[in-house]
Amino acid sequence: MSPDQATAGHTAGPITDPAVRPPFHLAVPVDDLAKAEAFYGGVLGLPRGRSSQAWIDWNLGGHQVVTHLVPAGDGAERPPRAHNPVDGHDVPVPHFGLVLPVEDFQRLAKRLRAAGTAFVIEPYVRFAGETGEQWTMFFYDPAGNPLEFKAFADLSQLFAH
Repeated sequence: MSPDQATAGHTAGPITDPAVRPPFHLAVPVDDLAKAEAFYGGVLGLPRGRSSQAWIDWNLGGHQVVTHLVPAGDGAERPPRAHNPVDGHDVPVPHFGLVLPVEDFQRLAKRLRAAGTAFVIEPYVRFAGETGEQWTMFFYDPAGNPLEFKAFADLSQLFAH
């Protein structure tokens, strides 16, 4: 298929229409697939997709997250952890996660606590009573990949100024 055929009928520019939600794909390194499976499948409760001896696909809210085995000591260096100060917290960057309904956020926080997950930033409310009010929490997977899950009091404020 030519580039012209691939874009026929589509307008150029960023996808900003909230009704158009193509799934994203993210691959993250892990040093132990069994631990990744226990965390992503067990603790987070994500449905498992295809897999091999070197990777596992996970369904993260309709998005494809792949845990790729990158064993420690194979010569591959992990980037140093970076942090950005936000609201008096050291937010790990990069990070990924989902924006959930508040009830699902609370259930996930409870599930993570029950599993003994150590939070980088405990669940709390940012911007209480303001535009963009949201719950947020940060934690690492067993391989040290940072995740953030959040929940907006009003999802229509996700991109509010």
